Amino acid sequence: MARSAVKKIGRQDPVSRAFGDRVRLMREQADLTLDQISKLSGVSRAMLSKVERGEKSPTIGVAKRIAHALGTSFSALVGDETVARRAFALVRKDQRQVFRDAETGFERILLSPVMAGLPVEVVLHHLPPKASTGKLPPYPAGVTKHVVATRGRVTVGIDNVETVLEEGDTLYFEADVEHWFENRSARPAEYYLVISAAQALSR
Repeated sequence: MARSAVKKIGRQDPVSRAFGDRVRLMREQADLTLDQISKLSGVSRAMLSKVERGEKSPTIGVAKRIAHALGTSFSALVGDETVARRAFALVRKDQRQVFRDAETGFERILLSPVMAGLPVEVVLHHLPPKASTGKLPPYPAGVTKHVVATRGRVTVGIDNVETVLEEGDTLYFEADVEHWFENRSARPAEYYLVISAAQALSR
């Protein structure tokens, strides 16, 4: 039994391990139990436990639900928000924060710096053929998303209403409802997201 457990730990993905450690740290800092986070996020306690131990890599939908339950942003949960706010911040290509869904191949690449209080995020999404982000939880009121389709065809679902974006199309919407992104074609799809919390912060 002991040898089996050691082997299991050895196969852990270091990215999943780091993500799990951060989830556990932020949960403990918030003085919340796994059961409380489960109720707030809608993610099962068993799944949360596996995520914290680094045994399970969550989908982007699950990761975002955990972030919202912890009262933080997805980028802050995945990355490091210890950089002090300043007027100048350079992000080199090899320093970009990348989240990859192991099940679908979906990639979320944060292009803007991870800084506390930054009201705007610029993100690049890669969606493989026939892949979907799954339904994403609503953001707080006032958060908006601007989508720019740059490759392939992207279907955007917003509160059960779907819009198909061709290359070069753009879409702006208020993100305080459940939404998702899907590639139903046989070609890879790519799109940029500008996520703004400026209106939410001004309320």
